[in-house]
Amino acid sequence: MGKRIIPQRRGRGTSVYRAPSHRYAGRPANPKILQGIGKVVEIFHDPGHTAPLARVKLENGEENLMLAHLGMYEGQEIQVGEGAEIRPGNVLPLGSIPEGVPIYNIEARPRDGGKYIRTGGSYAQIVTHGIKTTVQMPSGEFKLFDPRCRATIGVVAGGGRGEKPMLKAGKVYHAWRSKARKHVRVRGVAMNAVNHPHGGGNHQHVGRPSTVSRNAPPGRKVGRLSPKKKKRKR
Repeated sequence: MGKRIIPQRRGRGTSVYRAPSHRYAGRPANPKILQGIGKVVEIFHDPGHTAPLARVKLENGEENLMLAHLGMYEGQEIQVGEGAEIRPGNVLPLGSIPEGVPIYNIEARPRDGGKYIRTGGSYAQIVTHGIKTTVQMPSGEFKLFDPRCRATIGVVAGGGRGEKPMLKAGKVYHAWRSKARKHVRVRGVAMNAVNHPHGGGNHQHVGRPSTVSRNAPPGRKVGRLSPKKKKRKR
C-alpha cells in the first residue's frame, strides 16, 4: 500500500503543513482612515513575513500594523491621505503620487489594505497617470490600477536577508517551518512506484506522459497541467 503524495498531504491541512498563524502578529495593511496622522511606536520581527513590521498609533487612538520601509525608525510620523507629503512611509492614493516614486503595499481595490509588493526589499514604480494608473511591478510587468487605490511610499525593508548564508540545514528547516513549507523537495522520479506516479523503474525516468488532465484526481495530478484549449473565432 503506497503513501499519499506530498500535494495530497498539503491539501488535507494537517498540523505538519498548516501555517503556525497563532504566532503571527496579524496582517499588516494600510490604515483604514482616509485622512490623518500616525506615529511609529515599535518596529519588530514577525515570523510570518520577510519584512519587519511597524506598530503605528493613529491620532484617533487606534493601532495599525504596517510593513516597515527601508529607513523607518521609532517615533516617525506617518501621514495618510491625498494631502500627505511625498515621503517614505506615508500612504497616498496612486493618483496623488508622482511618476518614478518607489511604492509598495498597493491596494488591488480601494481601501482593501494592500495586496501587491509586500516582500522584503521589493518596490514598484508609477509610470503614467490617466483614467487608470500604470504601475511597473518588480517583475517588469506593467499593471493598471484604479487611481483611488492607495500605496505606501518607499522600499520594503528586509531586502538584504538573502546575503547572510544559512550555514546549516537546520536553520533552513526552521525558517521555512515558520511559513508551513518544507525546504527539502524530493523529486518524484527518485521515489518508489508506490509513493509517486513518476517513481519506479530501473533508472530515474518519468515513464509516462508528464502532462496530466485538469480533471485528474489529486493523487494523479503531478507534473505539468495540460494547456487550456484555445477558443478560435470562426
